[in-house]
Amino acid sequence: MDNKHDILELLRQVADGKVSPENAMLELKEAPFEDLAYAKIDFHRSVRQGAAEVIYGEGKTPEQIKGIVERMGEKGCRNILVTRISQETGDYLSRFVPIDYHKIPRLGIAFPEARPGRGNIVVATGGTSDMPVAEEAALTAEAMGNHVTRVYDVGVAGLHRLLSNLDILMQARCVIAVAGMEGALASVVGGLVDCPVIAVPTSVGYGASFGGLSALLSMLNSCASGCSVVNIDNGFGAGYLASRINQMEGIKEE
Repeated sequence: MDNKHDILELLRQVADGKVSPENAMLELKEAPFEDLAYAKIDFHRSVRQGAAEVIYGEGKTPEQIKGIVERMGEKGCRNILVTRISQETGDYLSRFVPIDYHKIPRLGIAFPEARPGRGNIVVATGGTSDMPVAEEAALTAEAMGNHVTRVYDVGVAGLHRLLSNLDILMQARCVIAVAGMEGALASVVGGLVDCPVIAVPTSVGYGASFGGLSALLSMLNSCASGCSVVNIDNGFGAGYLASRINQMEGIKEE
């Protein structure tokens, strides 16, 4: 019972008399999570939130990640995101499970499965140095079934670069604005588009940027309406939230 379609099928079988209510109850009781001692895998995450549980790789051993990913794959989970892992860990996992490893954002997608992109999310960066965080956001959104357009290196130091992409920005259902330094990109984008803007401060910048704190505070104090902020370098969180926003109409229709 790792997705809502499985649960619906089980309920239909109960209604048709093919499965007893007692057996159905047993399946549902066993379904929510599995205890691997070092991790409790939440198999009902896709039922509640529409996507499989995401594995935060930093701090976990390659063997632990392998155990979690393999079990999730056996349960039918696909496009399993494994964030913040090294090339070495990605190479290790590839010996046991199918995985697409992306070096720049240090992100792996296990049991990759092509999904038709819905809607349109635009990911924009202030500079090329913001790409690791931006790619984490973009790949997260794509793995969750969204169409993503990348507009990189369009920071306010050369505002004409951003304005030349105005038609792309204005067609988006949601824009993820990724920037370090003073973090001005989010406010500028927020003043140009009619869709939600998710601001992502990055730790890119010189000493007085305080590891992304100055960008975070700038984005939190943005005067542009409709602009929200995630944590420093949290590309995954931005991509996940953008997917929710982008697919809201489709979720309601289903």
